[in-house]
Amino acid sequence: MATALKCPAETGRDRRSASVIGWLTSRDKAASPDGDCMEFATAVLETGTCKSSIGLDDLMAAPADPLATCEADVLTHLVEEHSHYIPLLLRLVEPRFLQLMERVVPLAIDRYGIVLRLEYALGHRDVRLPFHKTLSDAGQFGLQIQALLTTARRCSHRSRLLSGEREPGENAISRRS
Repeated sequence: MATALKCPAETGRDRRSASVIGWLTSRDKAASPDGDCMEFATAVLETGTCKSSIGLDDLMAAPADPLATCEADVLTHLVEEHSHYIPLLLRLVEPRFLQLMERVVPLAIDRYGIVLRLEYALGHRDVRLPFHKTLSDAGQFGLQIQALLTTARRCSHRSRLLSGEREPGENAISRRS
């Protein structure tokens, strides 16, 4: 379940992850007659600046991210139908992160923005491009991605993926050899 939980003083735009911890059990067949159940122990929210435990009540009260159910479809659509936007989005990434980058892959999309994975020969870096406005429903996604693209078009720096430095047939998300 994707949730919008925050540590105190978090902006909502920082990298974060939630882990739900528990045990698989088959004790409660009434609750799950088709298989095992998870007995909840705790949830841990981790960001770049803090790590906090979250109780079941708080976890259940957190609203689901509006893009949680369509994230995979949106990412697939972006890669398959609109890969030409990916180099444009790279204009929003700090130029120093683009040095020696070999490939970029759209990794995640949530209410706060899109995460691009920048791949290098010896590792990777994930960068979040925040939306101008946090989404409250999935219908706002199109406007926010267009706003990001408009901002990117106004940026002056261009990545090597936008220039003619690529091999013939190579694009922003082509595989490394």
